[in-house]
Amino acid sequence: MKKIRLDIMALSHSVTQSHNYAVVLGEENGKRRLPIVIGGFEAQAIAVALENMTPNRPLTHDLFRNTLDAYNIHLIEVIINNLLDGVFYAQLICDQDGDIRQIDARTSDAIALAVRFGCPIYTYDFIMESAGVILDEPEEESGASQAPARRKAHALENMSIPNLEKMLEEALSKEEYEKAAKIRDVINSKKGLES
Repeated sequence: MKKIRLDIMALSHSVTQSHNYAVVLGEENGKRRLPIVIGGFEAQAIAVALENMTPNRPLTHDLFRNTLDAYNIHLIEVIINNLLDGVFYAQLICDQDGDIRQIDARTSDAIALAVRFGCPIYTYDFIMESAGVILDEPEEESGASQAPARRKAHALENMSIPNLEKMLEEALSKEEYEKAAKIRDVINSKKGLES
């Protein structure tokens, strides 16, 4: 099976499950996105690593990475390898002196470790076909310049905060996380200017 490389696009509150978060993975050089619902602790572990924060004491994923490093085990890639009944499954592909091992892991833990090791995240096409979503980006499809995207961002900046907040709720309800992130950034910017 052909592997598809994924990048972390967004980390946000889950609209479908309260008290949970969603990590949105994007297909490299593609428009498909793979949203995965994760718990709060796992979201924190991913966010800490993405922001290059160093906690006073190591988090569980930091401890695991330190342990692997101590035994000269390198995480070379993470593969989201299955989807059963709405649950994603993953494997850590590790290398210890040329001996390659596959270790089953929860997908959220695998992503948290991939960020710490700086290793690639992959999945398979059948998973993207069944759980992926395609972003509607007509500007990129037409091959148009980035000017329309800039105009769209400028239009957001001219909107009122209540209208932006309504748009944000709509984007989140449709699980359009990238759009929601852009709207949130404009809201935060506007609120910062008002204070």
